[in-house]
Amino acid sequence: MLDYKKVNNLTGWLVFLVATTVYILTVEETASFWDPGEFIAVSYKLQVPHPPGAPFFLLIYRMFGFLAMGDGLAVAYWMNVGSAVFSGLTILFLFWSITLFGRKLFNIKKGFESKGETITLMGAGIIGSLVYTFTDSFWFSAVEAEVYAMSSFFTAIVIWAFLKWDVIEDPRDENRWMIFIAYLVGLSIGVHLLNLVTLPALALVYYFKKYQNPNLKGGIIALILGGIALIIINNLIIPGLPSLAGSIEIFFVNSIGLPFGSGIVVFSALFLGSLIYGILYSIKKEKVVLNTILVSLTFILIGYGSYAMIVVRANQDPVINENAPKDIISYVSYLKREQYGYRPLLYGQYFDAELVDQKEGSPIYLKGKDKYEVVDYSTTNVYDPKRSTILPRIYSTQDRHKQLYRSKLGLRESEKPTFADNIYFMFSHQLGHMYWRYFMWNFSGRESDFSDAPWLGISDFFSDKFPDYIKENKAHNNYLMLPLILGLIGLIFQAKNDPKSFYITVMLFFMMGVVLVLYLNSPPVEPRERDYIYVGSFYAFAIWIGIGVMALAHWIAKLNKNLAVAGIIATLVTFPIPVLVANQNWDDHNRQGRFFSVDSARNFLSSCAPNAILFTGGDNDTFPLWYVQEVEGFRTDVRVVVLSYFDTDWYVEQMARPVHESEALPFSLDYKNFKKGTNDVLYVVDREGLDAISANEYLKLVKNESSLLKLQTSGRASYNMVPSRNLILDVNLQNVFNQGLIPDGMETLMTDQINLRVKGNYLTKGNLMLIDLITSNDWERPIYFNNTSLATIGIDIEEYVVMEGLTYRMLPVRKPQGLRTELVNTDLAYSNIMEKFAFRGMDDPNNYFDDEFRRFTSNHRSAINSVVIALLDEDDLDRAADLLKFSMEVMPDEAIPYDLASGQSVPLLFEVGEDDLALDIIEKISHRSVQMLEFYTRTNRDYDREAMISIEMLRFFVPLLDERGYNELSEKLKMELEIVLGPSVRGGGTINPK
Repeated sequence: MLDYKKVNNLTGWLVFLVATTVYILTVEETASFWDPGEFIAVSYKLQVPHPPGAPFFLLIYRMFGFLAMGDGLAVAYWMNVGSAVFSGLTILFLFWSITLFGRKLFNIKKGFESKGETITLMGAGIIGSLVYTFTDSFWFSAVEAEVYAMSSFFTAIVIWAFLKWDVIEDPRDENRWMIFIAYLVGLSIGVHLLNLVTLPALALVYYFKKYQNPNLKGGIIALILGGIALIIINNLIIPGLPSLAGSIEIFFVNSIGLPFGSGIVVFSALFLGSLIYGILYSIKKEKVVLNTILVSLTFILIGYGSYAMIVVRANQDPVINENAPKDIISYVSYLKREQYGYRPLLYGQYFDAELVDQKEGSPIYLKGKDKYEVVDYSTTNVYDPKRSTILPRIYSTQDRHKQLYRSKLGLRESEKPTFADNIYFMFSHQLGHMYWRYFMWNFSGRESDFSDAPWLGISDFFSDKFPDYIKENKAHNNYLMLPLILGLIGLIFQAKNDPKSFYITVMLFFMMGVVLVLYLNSPPVEPRERDYIYVGSFYAFAIWIGIGVMALAHWIAKLNKNLAVAGIIATLVTFPIPVLVANQNWDDHNRQGRFFSVDSARNFLSSCAPNAILFTGGDNDTFPLWYVQEVEGFRTDVRVVVLSYFDTDWYVEQMARPVHESEALPFSLDYKNFKKGTNDVLYVVDREGLDAISANEYLKLVKNESSLLKLQTSGRASYNMVPSRNLILDVNLQNVFNQGLIPDGMETLMTDQINLRVKGNYLTKGNLMLIDLITSNDWERPIYFNNTSLATIGIDIEEYVVMEGLTYRMLPVRKPQGLRTELVNTDLAYSNIMEKFAFRGMDDPNNYFDDEFRRFTSNHRSAINSVVIALLDEDDLDRAADLLKFSMEVMPDEAIPYDLASGQSVPLLFEVGEDDLALDIIEKISHRSVQMLEFYTRTNRDYDREAMISIEMLRFFVPLLDERGYNELSEKLKMELEIVLGPSVRGGGTINPK
């Protein structure tokens, strides 16, 4: 007879070994795009990441970083391996959870497991856990240093621990496991809050065990109590305790006059004293339930204690110190993620609702010299109640979102949305597009990695409708719906034979899926696909996949009367399913050989002069830069400034300190001028007869808090204004020229005045500080902008920047009218691109480059085009040709398909005499474009941005070919356009070659 415990343990660890090996083999070798760059940098030096932080994650991943043995270039790899290990452990606990559910399903008593039952449960655990191992969303997070791998581990171990608790009979052991679970929940708070969503479902485990005759009413009460536990931890313990401590602190300091920290000491003593008293009281009075609750709360708080690291490290002023949560007030704001704004959940406005009032709320405090000072008041927007609704789903007042709401709902510009539209959007977009599409990606198939790609079914596998560009996409994966079908079999089988466990599993599935969707209340567009958020729901479905194998074994055993053989057959029959999923997903989840996320960051920094100041946008504009500077130590003389953070006092303070080899940024304004609540917004009020004002003089008025700038308001807050949108910066040209700052050939473009013109109706604090920096710097340090920051700053300086590679340097020169591209320092830009830029692995067709990589590739191609245009304007055809050919060599079509930027290089290739290369680009782009348009037309798919670009590129190529005498190819493109779109599209396009 097989020893079930040994077999179960050994098989589980074998599955762990398989999963972990797969993840390590496919792990990214450096920092990925998006958050991993930030998390690796802050883990490496225990810095402070974006709210609400992940302190326990940072501590653990710092230890994985030690495995690099001091090699900064290997740190990212070992932290990514950390995610691989935690993901493998997730699979281990999934396996054991499936076998625990199987024991309940077959009502197997401990120590009485038959050979057939053991084989069946092992087979079910193997299939269910391996399918999940290779699923699209989970594999994605398993190979990069992000919080989701470790968060999944905590979710898995808590579910497993509850299932283990369920089979324990000794009440003392039960309590020990309950306390262990509480500790795990507390630790998980220091990673991610997803784990808390499982609590309502796990409350059912408790209810079904403790009550022999469960009913609907009791089940609902259990769910409600689980929800209350979730609310207590998420709303009361995590932000609530620090908020209460903050209120007491303010009272003790401001009202009683005690020193800073006295309120915290008193609160801590009262709270801990009450907790200890409660535990001692429960022991003395033998109140077991109360004791268990209080001890569990204690262990949750012990786990939650990892957050002390955030405050400790923030007070050490590390380089990355987001929100600078140094004291209780800023710490509470950090925990509450206040910087991300508010999304209405149960009641709120429609997107077309008018703002009718703003109510002033509670005071906002900031730590002052002797007490906590009121720096502002919270405000609540009040919208037209006639245009408000319960369960608001179409709520955003951003203009872009309004347009998208109307487009998705088919509403005319003046048409008012209804509650039916609101619910339709919830089901069609939030649940349909942003959840069920992701669900089907993982268990049915995915068309591609292009934006908003749909899922695939069985019929799609046998269909010839897909063009080559989709079939050749590495993320074109089809599982013939087999994982879905097997999971549905398991769902039905569990519902019929073990309804209690079914209710638990279904609650896990919905709480971490549908309920999470409703809670997040997504806007109509996100920066990227969000499938990784819902891996907990997919984890629950994987349990049903395992139970599906048990169902097959059960049915086969009815025929052959031998469960052991039936279990083997069921396992062998279903084993091709995880093999199929692994085979389909391997090429688009194997991240070996990918370095461009880091190389692109190096290229940005390499485009800057020594001791430069570089303004960037957020996320992918910044996180890779933080990584290469903080971990790899590359170009730490460059000060990276995140434009969106520049609107905060804490960030400006940080910029006013030296970091690494970078000196402090020069500001003329004092802390009192940019502290929280001061000069957050400065409205433009054009004074009659005042066409412009000196930027220097305006800054002096701001610094001196001049009454000339004050605006009268109805509330207690005061605002400053800008008396003219034209802020003039005078330039000492002789001094600038003597420093050698003006590129050769641009002497005639020098200007002694720069107009820092305000674009909109107000300046934000960040734009005010940018004006201060530009003015106070007086050309001592180079100031650069990347594309994003240059386009989003609130002042118009695009005429005064010179491109030097990927970055734009502000200089006292003015772009002349009629120039077909921006000003370019051609010598410097050429040498930067050819000698300093890195493109590792970008020429390898076997590497997988997803949409984010392709976007950054397009940025590089576009930048090279700009330099080429400038070289052509200088009649430097040789270097222009060299750059174009270099671009095609390091980023060939075979590895990174030609895109819009490649199409824009066609006339440039013609201009330098490289007709064959130009025709090759036209042929490849037009082939894919025609395929795309035919596919969209044949499948009645709406034209998206990519399709519209394809149309414009085809129209753009036609006159170029006519001009060069390639009439046959031109006529071919015209005919193909007519066939797809009709005769009205024969005309030429107007795409700018930049």
